Order: sequence, then structure tokens, then C-alpha cells
Amino acid sequence: MNLLFIPGFEHHQSNRVHRSDQEEEHADHLQPRAAERRVHRDSVSAEPRSSHPDLARQIHERYNEVVRYRQHRAPWSEAGNPLRPLERRRLMDLAQRGSSEQLKAAEMMNSRPVDFNHGSSFSPLPAKAKLDFDINLNRNMHNPSLMGCSDIDNVTNVQYLGSGYTKAVYKATINETFSVALKSVDFGGHDMENCVKKYASPEDCYRLASYKIVKEMTLLQRLQHPHIIKLHGYCYQDSNDITDTLTAITELGNPLEMIQLLQTSWEERFRICLSLVRLLHYLAHSPLGSITLLDFRPRQFVIVDGELKVTDLDDASADEAPCSSSADCFMEFPARNFTLHCSSQGLCQSINEKRNLYNAYRFFFTYLLPHSAPTALRPLLDRIVNSTGELRWGIDETLSELEKLLHLYSNGLYLQNTTQAPRAEYKRVVGASIAGDNYRCWPSYNHEGCLLSVFSIQEAMDVCESHGQCHAFVLTNQTTWTGHQLIFFKAGTASLVPDPDKVTFLRVTG
Repeated sequence: MNLLFIPGFEHHQSNRVHRSDQEEEHADHLQPRAAERRVHRDSVSAEPRSSHPDLARQIHERYNEVVRYRQHRAPWSEAGNPLRPLERRRLMDLAQRGSSEQLKAAEMMNSRPVDFNHGSSFSPLPAKAKLDFDINLNRNMHNPSLMGCSDIDNVTNVQYLGSGYTKAVYKATINETFSVALKSVDFGGHDMENCVKKYASPEDCYRLASYKIVKEMTLLQRLQHPHIIKLHGYCYQDSNDITDTLTAITELGNPLEMIQLLQTSWEERFRICLSLVRLLHYLAHSPLGSITLLDFRPRQFVIVDGELKVTDLDDASADEAPCSSSADCFMEFPARNFTLHCSSQGLCQSINEKRNLYNAYRFFFTYLLPHSAPTALRPLLDRIVNSTGELRWGIDETLSELEKLLHLYSNGLYLQNTTQAPRAEYKRVVGASIAGDNYRCWPSYNHEGCLLSVFSIQEAMDVCESHGQCHAFVLTNQTTWTGHQLIFFKAGTASLVPDPDKVTFLRVTG
């Protein structure tokens, strides 16, 4: 693969053009170790070109969307952030040439309207009225060093992971130890190809597409949560005959494969759904307001250490739908539709939250929650699935019920009404294991044998008695995320061997 076609980093130093300041160090190590900045020019052309008014309008609208998110204060900003930014870039640098020239002159503090349909000249932007368009990716005590261009100079193990309408995503290894995801505009993608075909302006089309990455970076900075991927850094450089191409450096996760997920244990599938609901609860109450994921497909999520994380935020939106009556609050889905209440403020009440919740129901809950769940938990699971599918609950109620279910499961309370005294007798053998005698069960943590999680020895005995092949089980020293112990169930005892770290129960009667 030719790395030159990955905008944002190249192995050929002679072809690279970096725009960076001198490195700075501070004794307390809280200051940035390097800064890359492009300063917005003091003067703006009074007669910008307008060869593609429609493209200019799209760039302007997308730019304004980024600025709206930038103007929201993050939680730490309320008291002021004492740390200097690591890399300061002007958003307007992304709209310097061609039809986007006029955008600079249009950005006034009073947000004066812009007429894109006429080639009239604009007054120069007064110096005192200029806005600060920096993307301030601030360091803090928990993130002492965001990455930049120098960190991806010599990446190895570069692999193409996939692409959507706008972005291409690559996996790469930094310093031969740290794997990251690299996101950049896909020059051969749907957005770029269609734009260039229509407007014949690759550079302006790139500016339009790149704003989606800038928006995602801004949201990743503002919305920091355990179930949102981390932004590790970014790099601007010249590539593919376009200046200032952007590469975002983010946390790497494993793609969410629903078919594989359906083959995992109920406990792991429940973990995915709980992760998702915790994420949606945060988005409903985020510092930017209620946020909806307009592109809510499983491919927008990844798995990191068993937890679900959203990886694609360029189609997220904090805009609440305006309305004059409830008829304006119509949500249409393939299987059914909903009409929400129009509030006294003229907004569709909880529409972002409800859209997210119904998508969680139709893409995740119906497939992952009910199947092979513990018997005693199924009525509660059915209530969760039905209430979200009908949108009778909001995200607060849904999270509360899932947390209650987690409490029941983690503490073995689901066993109180189902576990009876074992019909069989077992012999406990300390310091022994069974090497072979495997049989397969579903769902199992091990595809070559029957490895299940249980809350107690009593539950393990119940499981063994429910399996016709089971004649023994071996306690491992491994536990799941809920604290349940992993147990190997065995079809025989012929391969009993010494093992000081294991305890084996042999079924002797029943």
C-alpha cells in the first residue's frame, strides 16, 4: 500500500511540509512539548471569489456548525483552564482558497448574513472583530501529551480498516508498541468524488469534507466519557497536492461484529447493552445539550477491552427539532413511527434522546438482551425491551432498570427462586484438573469446550446437572467483569491430572 495516499503522514520526509513552532518545555511538564499553529492572516480580501455559491454555502454551514460546538464551554472551562494548548490551529485555515475565500470576510461577531448568490464584495474583517477559531486540544493531568505529526513519522504495521462516505480509517503502530487509529478524508470516497464531479474544485471539496473530521475532533474534546473513544492527537501537513490535510489520531478498537456478538455469552452481550445505555444517558445530559447520533449503525461502534465505545461522531448533532405543533415532531423508522410532544419552548420534547433510544432498541436490545438470559431475569429483560421499543421510557428509566439488573446478576440474586438442592453428589478434589474430556455448549467462552461463568458452586452444580454430558467441572482462577467465576464443564474424568491452581468437582451420583 502506498502510504502517500494516507493524508496526514508520509514516510518520505522530502515530500512533507510541516508548519510548526519551536518546541517548548516547562519545568512542571504541564506545558506543551510542541505546538503546531497557523495564525489567521490580519487582513481579509475585500473582494472574495464566488465561483461556486452552493459549495461556498455548504462550507460556510459546516464551518458554523464546528464553531457552535467550539463556543460551548467544556466543564473545566467554567473555572478557566490554566494549561496552554498543545497544538493551536485556526479553523479558518481550512477555508482559505477558492470559493471559501468569502467565508473569512463573512464571519462577523454579529453573525451578519452572507449572500452566496451574488458576487458582491464584503468589507474586510476588522481586526478587533476576529473570532478565535483555534482548536484547543488542551493537556491536562490525565492526558499529559497529545500526539502530533512527529509521532506518526515512522508508524509501522499500517492496515486499512475501512471507509465511509467521508473518511478512511487505518490502523497503525507508533514506536512499535502503541496501536492507534488514523482518520483522514478519503480522496476516493463518496463525498469527495461526488463533490469534485459536481464542482471541479478538489481543494474546496477537501475543505468541505475535512470539516467533518474537525467537528469530530471538537466533539471528542468536549465529550469525554468512558464509552467515547479518546482523541490522542492530530496532524496537519501538505499531501496529495492539497495543503493542510488533516489526520486525526484516535484510540483503536475492534469492529463490532453482530454475528460474532450473538455467539458470545449473555453476560457479555448484556455488558454491550449496558455500555450503550450509559453512553446514551451521557449524551442526553452532555455539556453540549442532548446529542443524537444521526448515523446509528453498529459499524459506528467498536469494542475496547470488552466495553462498547462510539467511534464516529461526525454525524452527531445537538440540534433539537423546532416545532409549532406535535405534528412537526414526527419520527419515522422502518418498522414504526412516533409523534412526540411539542414543548412550550417550540422544540420537539426529548427527540434526540428518544431517537437514540429507539435505535438502541432496534439495533441492539432486540438481538442481544433476551436470548439465553438467566430465567429469573427474563421478565425484567422483556419489560426493558418492550418499554424501549414503545418509547414508554426515557433514557433515565432505561439506565435505572439496567443498573438494577446488573445488581441482581452480580450478586447472584437471580438464583434465589431458581436454585434447588443438587440431585447429584460431588467429590471435591483440590489441586487437580481435567486436561481433556471436553464437550461443546452454547454460549461458551471457549469454542473448543464448555466454559461458562457462574456465581457460585451451587450454580455450577445446577449447570452440570442440566447438561447430559457433564460429569465434572473445574474451577478456574478467572473471573468475568461482574465477578462471576469461569468454570470448565467436562464430559468425563479420565484425564484427571495434578494442578496446584485448580479445584475439580467430580460427579459421583445422579
